[in-house]
Amino acid sequence: MSGFAELAENYDGFIVDLWGVVHDGLKTYPGVIECLRQLRGLRKTVVFLSNAPRRAVAVGRALNAMGITADLYTGIMSSGEAVHVAMRDRVDPDFAGLGSKLYHLGPSRDRDVFNTLAYTEVDAPHLADFILNTGPDDHLGPDDPSIYAATLQAGLDAKLPMVCANPDLEVIRDGKRIICAGLLAQYYAARGGVVIERGKPDAAIYAPTLQLLGTTRERTLAVGDSLRTDIAGAKAAGIDSCWVLSGIHALHAGEAPAQAEAAGMAPVAILPAFNW
Repeated sequence: MSGFAELAENYDGFIVDLWGVVHDGLKTYPGVIECLRQLRGLRKTVVFLSNAPRRAVAVGRALNAMGITADLYTGIMSSGEAVHVAMRDRVDPDFAGLGSKLYHLGPSRDRDVFNTLAYTEVDAPHLADFILNTGPDDHLGPDDPSIYAATLQAGLDAKLPMVCANPDLEVIRDGKRIICAGLLAQYYAARGGVVIERGKPDAAIYAPTLQLLGTTRERTLAVGDSLRTDIAGAKAAGIDSCWVLSGIHALHAGEAPAQAEAAGMAPVAILPAFNW
């Protein structure tokens, strides 16, 4: 398919990924804002579902700075928001026994996940009850996961569980691949560490997202650029999906159907970009 218009009439609500579909980390992709305007003009509901390791309100501020104003969408759900709620409520069995001292692996901009909650941040893994992983920090950078090996090993030695607030392995930022929290969590788990993740492709995050949308699963379409998180997550949640090729996979349209089939995915549509 060449555009989103012919899909719009078949659904009432749309769960739209951000990084790789709406923007590249710095700016929106061409045609995205117009596509959102068209959907709102048709009285469709749009909720952004992102594996961003920060609160939904912070995601909204970043979108506004890119020109995606609140009138263009219905709501935002993020993996960081899901982790914040789980850490706050401690009802989820995975979070109930974590303890009160955390070591934060990640940049300071992601501190909103925990900084209003009753936890004590410590400055070394061996002093902590668990690691909160929101991704590479701004000092060591997002290019080389081996830089974080010593910190991760310290957590392994202390037998700390890790909470990962972003299951993504990598994203494309302004044309450059950068690593995410999910890659560090994958390293940790491969060496025997316990990892607790929230976000796509876990089906659980779609329940609060559908509540924000106010639509049924049957009348909802998920739009994303990643087979591993967006399309697999929609499948796990029983929601139709549209695969957009503007982000992480960077495929030509002719290659995409075979890639989806090889991954066991069956999106209802494949688009070059999120354009009307």
